[in-house]
Amino acid sequence: MATSRDLYIDQGTDYNVIISVKNSDGTPINLSNYNVKSQMSKSHYSNTVYDLNAAIYDAVLGSISLGLTSTQSDLIPSGRFVYDVEITQTQTGIKKRIIEGIITITPQVTKSWMMK
Repeated sequence: MATSRDLYIDQGTDYNVIISVKNSDGTPINLSNYNVKSQMSKSHYSNTVYDLNAAIYDAVLGSISLGLTSTQSDLIPSGRFVYDVEITQTQTGIKKRIIEGIITITPQVTKSWMMK
């Protein structure tokens, strides 16, 4: 079962968070030989999805980096989204959802395109 974690991102800004993934006994999941992918959308059934920049940050300690550039977050409308993070074992292709939750994109007032 995936761990639940909610995230808050300011629209139009750079965002990055490091998330540690653990086994049920509290030890880190060794993410060596895994790939990671993460997406968000308005609902589980939405056809529009946004990719999160997901990468293994520290494989042995089970750390994953999730982020968006300011350009990416600027293109996402403010509001609540669902997201998840999946890992894929590179040798077997077995996938597992390890994190899921809600991302809240808070609206921005200052628009970079207006500052000329």
